[in-house]
Amino acid sequence: MKEEKKVFYSSLISLVLPIAVQNLMTALVSASDALMLGFLDQSSLSAVSLATQVQFVLNLFLAALTIGATILAAQYWGKGDTTAVEKVLGIVLKLSAAVGFVFFLAAAVCPGVLMHIFTGEAELVDKGIVYLRTVSLSYLFTSVSQIYLCIMKNTGRTLKSTVYGSTSVVLNIVLNAVLIFGLLGLPKMEIAGAALATVLARGAELFLVLLENARTDTVKIRWEYLRQGDEVLKMDFYHYTAPVMANELVWGCGFTMFSVIMGHLGSDAVAANSLANIVKNIIACICLGIGSGSGILVGNELGRGALQRARDYGSRLSKIAVLSGAVSGVVILLCSPLVLKFAVSLSPQAHEYLRIMLYMCSYYMIGKSVNATEVAGIFCAGGDTRFGLLCDTVVMWLIVVPLGAVAAFVLKLPVLAVYFILNLDEMLKLPAVYRHYKKYQWVKDLTK
Repeated sequence: MKEEKKVFYSSLISLVLPIAVQNLMTALVSASDALMLGFLDQSSLSAVSLATQVQFVLNLFLAALTIGATILAAQYWGKGDTTAVEKVLGIVLKLSAAVGFVFFLAAAVCPGVLMHIFTGEAELVDKGIVYLRTVSLSYLFTSVSQIYLCIMKNTGRTLKSTVYGSTSVVLNIVLNAVLIFGLLGLPKMEIAGAALATVLARGAELFLVLLENARTDTVKIRWEYLRQGDEVLKMDFYHYTAPVMANELVWGCGFTMFSVIMGHLGSDAVAANSLANIVKNIIACICLGIGSGSGILVGNELGRGALQRARDYGSRLSKIAVLSGAVSGVVILLCSPLVLKFAVSLSPQAHEYLRIMLYMCSYYMIGKSVNATEVAGIFCAGGDTRFGLLCDTVVMWLIVVPLGAVAAFVLKLPVLAVYFILNLDEMLKLPAVYRHYKKYQWVKDLTK
């Protein structure tokens, strides 16, 4: 038993740490954007925080596709079927490239329409248009590289995947400073510089991915599987991914509605909310790493037919998730004074909003950790993808979004009261998530 636990924790750490580091590096890009643009003025910070909601919605589609890929790739890799994994990669890449092209076209051709969804303030719209037109090309790069990096994590190359993703992030942060402020003799581009830095960094990430794909001893993108996919695998992928896609859109569009609601409460609310979200995303990296690692660990065991071991792993991972969420909440409280110290560009009102929002974020983390581990990790590993859709539909669209909209636009409650309501979603899900977990409907071998 001790040896089995040692193997479990060793496998978990080898998965979670690289994924958490990659999540952290990605979150640091948003943090660097906010910090550097904040030195320009509050409206630049607010405009970009709203414009990046387009990237957020694209990420919802990519997240659904990567979860669908992980469901099958983790189990077939656990079974030792490399050919099936390459066929899954071909299926997913075609879909992700099509999605990336649609978002590229929308951001390049009609950025003003997109910005008007999030705010009615003309200054924020104008600055957001500049950002979206410039950053649009990165959507094409991301739609390919993120899928391949996902497959790398599921086929024993988690560390290398992290190195590639982190290299892109470091490059993005450095280019942010150079292009936003006009360092090294280059012109000062401000918002357009932040967008161009993202394009160049994502292009570098795609280049690294294509170099990796050129190797002969690895899971590869094969043109024959892009041209004509395996019909059985394709049907399985659609079967398990469709509920995940719907779930991501239901949750993500609900979360985007939070930004829409906050965006109509003024620039102070937008700026404070964007910084609070950045802090949450940075602190949540370990929680999300545990969630991603859980899906791979449990999926590998299910693919091997070790159903009881997968069930035991699920129990351990759930306890780890609760502890991780609690620790993350405490870390947010401890970091709050430091965050407030660096938020020098905010108006006094926005600064006060941020101070209270950071305290409110702490209760959010336990729910976020547990839901990421069980709903997005353990449940999906066994193909149990419909529960998340039902849970998010009820919580987001029947409870939190309507309550938040009524509080903001009908009752005209204070900004902080609206923010509190909009951050109840993760905690409201917990009773239903725990009850569903105990049914063990996720303990299934999906391979054929």
